[in-house]
Amino acid sequence: MKLPVFLTQTPIAHRGLHNATHPENSLAAFENAIKHGYAVETDVRFSKDNQLVVFHDAFLARMTGQEGAVAENTAAELTKLHLAGSEQRIPLFQDALACLSGRAPLLLEIKDMPGVPADTVARAVHEAMRSFSGEYAVQSFQPAYVRAYKKLCPEIACGILGSGEAMKKSDFDGSPVWRIKAFAVRNMSLRWAEKLDFLSYRAEDYPSPALTSYPKTKLAWTVRSQEEAERLRPYVDNVIFEHFLP
Repeated sequence: MKLPVFLTQTPIAHRGLHNATHPENSLAAFENAIKHGYAVETDVRFSKDNQLVVFHDAFLARMTGQEGAVAENTAAELTKLHLAGSEQRIPLFQDALACLSGRAPLLLEIKDMPGVPADTVARAVHEAMRSFSGEYAVQSFQPAYVRAYKKLCPEIACGILGSGEAMKKSDFDGSPVWRIKAFAVRNMSLRWAEKLDFLSYRAEDYPSPALTSYPKTKLAWTVRSQEEAERLRPYVDNVIFEHFLP
């Protein structure tokens, strides 16, 4: 399998090129990334009625001011919610793809959705991606998702997200087994990455002997300054960035 060119050559805008007037994971943020010639990283998860929507958090409060979880609302309900007090609303995944198709490469993060089988996730994302024209790759903290996607689409680059930082319960949507999941992310992501096509790792953890020895493509997230990007240059092939223009 040949890696898509963008994965190593085009800086990747984290949740779109967002700012005070272009909220994260909004169509406006995607248009802004397209305008500046960047690739786009975004997030996908299921609504209550099993529609794919673009939203990072498991819960709505931070970005919409509403209570409850994404998975407790239908797609119709979610797409009425405004992002960060703007006119932008939570996009359906199909609308995000229509915006980006043929205009920008896509790095898609499949969010962890407890209780949803990996095959179900992989099939839904794959079906949606049939409408997309251009380069894309798939990543997740959840190895079962990317392994299922790789099995379904062996020609598509799939990678694992990892972090050496001690993660918190909130990072795992309050899961009662969050400590087990955090241990797995810290200690198993490099092993999982060996069976996939690339590794997407927390910027602050570079450099380290284990990361240096990983022989495939390495990305760093989330990079928030040109100085940090320059520091990472010897260690990674590309950056997932926000709050500056690399």
